[in-house]
Amino acid sequence: MARRLAAAISYRYIDSGAMYRAVTLYALEHGMVGDDGSLDVKAIINALPDLNIDFAPAGADGRQHTLLNGRDVEADIRTLRVSDSVSPVAAVPEVRHALVAMQQAMGEQGGIVMDGRDIGTTVFPLAELKIYVNAPARTRAERRYREMLEKGLEVDFDDVLANVTERDHIDMTREESPLRRADDAIDLDNTTMTLEEQDAWLLEKFREAEARCHGKN
Repeated sequence: MARRLAAAISYRYIDSGAMYRAVTLYALEHGMVGDDGSLDVKAIINALPDLNIDFAPAGADGRQHTLLNGRDVEADIRTLRVSDSVSPVAAVPEVRHALVAMQQAMGEQGGIVMDGRDIGTTVFPLAELKIYVNAPARTRAERRYREMLEKGLEVDFDDVLANVTERDHIDMTREESPLRRADDAIDLDNTTMTLEEQDAWLLEKFREAEARCHGKN
């Protein structure tokens, strides 16, 4: 949704969740996540200065590939293995501080669309437009399940649903930048909407925000 809006209005799209997934992938590949899900927090924190996360265009529709230290990790970060560990890694305060600083630096020039679980509350509290998108956990799990199957990943729906539910709980209850609706966000329940309806709704909200901003100048 955010990617398609960015393409439609010629803004840059930033997938903040991919950045946390990239850190998680690095931690998994370097033995910083135990078989029981425990984290070597000190090792993760020490590795942060050595991590460079960026995005490379992958299509005219705004699609991007996530780069970790110059390596394309887009496929690797979308696996259930990474999904199972990303919320605990993302809850580490030092990880959030480092990535929020990166995200804010990316947004300094304006003209970006960014999605994530703390964008409207922590990363860009003064953003001109904030949308709080929601749907029941089962609906979101069904969408994620289909998306993963389309990418050729072998997954079980119950595992995907459990992951979505657990991530919601962890992200909503963490002490550092918890997932919550910004007071000035516009709600969007897209449970029954088609992609076309959703995109049209979002573009309308963007145009309204754009008009408000021009009116202030």
